[in-house]
Amino acid sequence: MTPACLPPEEAITRLVRCFEQLQPATVAELGRLYAPDARFKDPFNEVQGVPAIEAIFQHMFGALEQPRFVVTGRVVQGAQCFLTWDFCFAMRNIHQGVEQKVRGATHLVLDDQGLVTLHRDYWDAAEELYEKLPVLGALMRWLKRRARG
Repeated sequence: MTPACLPPEEAITRLVRCFEQLQPATVAELGRLYAPDARFKDPFNEVQGVPAIEAIFQHMFGALEQPRFVVTGRVVQGAQCFLTWDFCFAMRNIHQGVEQKVRGATHLVLDDQGLVTLHRDYWDAAEELYEKLPVLGALMRWLKRRARG
């Protein structure tokens, strides 16, 4: 079976392996896993097309130290998949060298060839990122306390 014609479970296994081993030199391999007009959305980006998706991950490697994904769970149903993951990294200018972790989830939709047509990441930017920043974090924690009543 050719890589472009994998059953959903095998396509997802391949995608998970790619993301867990992703490095700057391997970002271009994403083009073999995504349909040419695939859509990607996360709390900061909304793009379409493989070059734009690859650019997001190249930017990630330029902005963060040692970013990596650890997939912690998956549910595959037909051509759709839901992954849970930890994204581990260190910030370059803030808490330099201190590993941070963002927990999130991804909804994936595959086409008939097993290529990703939709990649939608869900994670709480306020809790998982902003609260960890020195000045903004204090404000976010204060707002959270105020919202609780």
